[in-house]
Amino acid sequence: MKKSIKFLIIFLLINIYNTHSQEGSDDNYIEFNDRKNIVHGVYLGFSASYGEIDGEDTGLIGLKLAYVANRQFEVGFGMKGFYSQQNLPGISISNNEDLIGGYAGMHLEPIFFSKSRVNLSFPLLIGFGGVGYIDGQFNEDEEFNEDDYDWDAVFVAEPGINLLFNVSRFLQLEAGVKYRFSSKFDIHPSGIDRINGFSAGIGVKVGVFNLGKNRYKKKAPKN
Repeated sequence: MKKSIKFLIIFLLINIYNTHSQEGSDDNYIEFNDRKNIVHGVYLGFSASYGEIDGEDTGLIGLKLAYVANRQFEVGFGMKGFYSQQNLPGISISNNEDLIGGYAGMHLEPIFFSKSRVNLSFPLLIGFGGVGYIDGQFNEDEEFNEDDYDWDAVFVAEPGINLLFNVSRFLQLEAGVKYRFSSKFDIHPSGIDRINGFSAGIGVKVGVFNLGKNRYKKKAPKN
């Protein structure tokens, strides 16, 4: 897991350098009107991530709805669910308890190099959720009884770093690394008390990203 995160960080840094080196490409174009358009956008995003909680494998899925202001800042609502294979003994008769939960809240994301095809961003999700243990050997034929499982509330702050790939005005791909901080919870003395941990993943955003874009540009004449 740690090697995968290091590889993704190196990949992000290489793309950041390439993006910065291509910033001068707009010099080949000139604007022939003086409108200062503010570009708006809105999208629905889906993501899948792999990470760890207390050193154990954890899978996460995410959903977010956000408004994009001038291709430079996102604000919206985000939510995530996770399943962590903790295999904890001493909590139930099966001695094989896994951790399950979810959290939701405000999504904030400043964006840099927004005029390039590849952007750099720093997403942050701040919210609340719930966590609990579930039998890792749960039988689908058995009826699920919520009263048989202990749950607790948790506060979560999850900052990260993303690369955004602009495929078209309606589609954007993202890849990045995040770290999750949580408040303490108390479910069982033998269990963990936080869901802190790294995760790395990919996502897709579907919507409109450049409403109001200034299209009055043409190539500069060659000397």
